[in-house]
Amino acid sequence: MPANLTPMYHKAEDAYRRAQSAEERVACLEEMLRLMPKHKGTDHLQADLKTRLKETRAEVQTEKAAGKSARSYRIPRQGAGTVILLGGPNAGKSRVLAELTNADPEVADYPFTTREPLPGMMPWEDVKVQLIDTPPVTDSHVEPYLTGYVRSADLVLLCFDGSSDDAPEQTSDVITQLESRKTHLATWSGFDEEDMSIVHVKSLLIVTRGDDPDADERLTFFREMQPNFDLTVHRVDLDQPDSVDELRNAAYESLGVIRAYTKRPGKPAELVDPFTLPEGSTVEDLALKVHRDLAESLKHAKIWGTSAQDGQTVGREHVLHDRDVVEMHA
Repeated sequence: MPANLTPMYHKAEDAYRRAQSAEERVACLEEMLRLMPKHKGTDHLQADLKTRLKETRAEVQTEKAAGKSARSYRIPRQGAGTVILLGGPNAGKSRVLAELTNADPEVADYPFTTREPLPGMMPWEDVKVQLIDTPPVTDSHVEPYLTGYVRSADLVLLCFDGSSDDAPEQTSDVITQLESRKTHLATWSGFDEEDMSIVHVKSLLIVTRGDDPDADERLTFFREMQPNFDLTVHRVDLDQPDSVDELRNAAYESLGVIRAYTKRPGKPAELVDPFTLPEGSTVEDLALKVHRDLAESLKHAKIWGTSAQDGQTVGREHVLHDRDVVEMHA
């Protein structure tokens, strides 16, 4: 019997995947259980969620017991999305961060330059995207917190040094290490339909030093090592501004978000600091992002943009388009 899960459930599930603490995950799991249709088709899923909720509540107690003495690498989410930079030693992650953001990471030819996560904000038109550089993954070591970073990310940029003969094996090691932790780099994000302990995370393969004459041969060798690998490949020459801009555009567009601007009745729209939401979001989703009380009291909205005629009155289920201006009435 099919589960027939509702869109609201899927939104709660997506929020759970992005949660950064055990307390946040508990709240999301409780919401998922509340929203889940109760019938035979969801019996197994209900049991799985209840087990996960019990385990996560135990995690909350562990986090509280650890207290402030435990070192934390938690980085608050910011911007239009969170993008994690992954790779083996000397894959070019830090250089990508330096070129795309305002961060100033140490960039060197020796391995393991990055010892802890380092965030930066990547500008794209009138929004910014959070990029986080991470320590390299090897066949023998993965930082304990890294799996959580990847599972909650909106996008992963898996870096591959096109000039290095070590890149195929080192990049394959990254994939294998994550898969052993039930985290799969994929063309989409979400839980595996057959095993909810497995998380798929949308990813791109970024070939740094992509102009190297032997980069194609190294990529072919890598694909032989990972025959099921099917990520979109982006080559980049970080010394060329046009190439950097192409990577910037690819990263933003892969997030799958839209921008929405709000305005007050009788006031002109100020097309700055837009809200960003997943493609397919509604007026109600925007209201929730502004404030939960607004979403509960929302009666209708007026839209200026491509999703409706200018000034048209719409309901809360109206689907928004990129750069719509929304005037909400409670």
